[in-house]
Amino acid sequence: MRQVSTEAIRRAVIGCIERAEYFIDPEIAGAMRCAERSERSPIAKRVLSQLIENYEIAACEHIAICQDTGMCIVFAEIGQEVHITDGYFEDAVNDGVREAYKGLRKSIVSDPLFDRKNTQDNTPAVIHARIVPGDKLRLTVLCKGFGSENMSRIKMLTPSAGEQGVIDFAVETALLAGANPCPPIIMGICIGGDFEQAALYAKKMIAQSLRYEPEDERYRALQEEITLRINALGIGPAGFGGDTTLIKLNIAYLPTHIAGMPCAISVCCHASRHAECIL
Repeated sequence: MRQVSTEAIRRAVIGCIERAEYFIDPEIAGAMRCAERSERSPIAKRVLSQLIENYEIAACEHIAICQDTGMCIVFAEIGQEVHITDGYFEDAVNDGVREAYKGLRKSIVSDPLFDRKNTQDNTPAVIHARIVPGDKLRLTVLCKGFGSENMSRIKMLTPSAGEQGVIDFAVETALLAGANPCPPIIMGICIGGDFEQAALYAKKMIAQSLRYEPEDERYRALQEEITLRINALGIGPAGFGGDTTLIKLNIAYLPTHIAGMPCAISVCCHASRHAECIL
């Protein structure tokens, strides 16, 4: 049995948030530079150049990439040989969020409908924990803005919808989203599972590497087809038109019931602010 203290967890969460908020993922920066070089629209090319410049300023001056510093979603994989000491895991996570957001915008309200009073520290985080083999604790922290989160959708497709139903739903989602999620976007799709599992895995897919490819070649082909269809919409960077509406699409697929084919789509802005650490 390996011991991990809540203080170590708190510090890890702080570090992940700071990396996510101030430093763009190198894969994303590279993809944006490639998009800028290949973009045919002068306006779109200029927007991409400005976004890249924004990444560089944020890193250099240690300021947030975006004014919407997001809601913290924490995916925790806790090894079954790990014993957490000196407190409660969720308290440690929220203490880390509270500390990291002292210099960042606080965006969380305690009541969603009536009072909508700001909690003033960006807590509580949304925490998804799994028990896995081993003696490590892996944390993935996603700082998700709601311009894109509001554009995410789930549809309980039936098996008869088939591949075309998934394609149509994904393209429709991008079209309805338009400029709202700050394109170019990253999109995570999960097909299968049930209502909540599909949504959970779709969100996990936006924190995947841009090099991710499904093992099944049919799903790889589906990724490519949806990507082509969405980029053909011409929404473009910031909604000003152009070739680059979608940077990357990642698809997950899960076992499901014989009567269903849930399809969840998590939409994320170009920055996809996330960071990971292993304790």
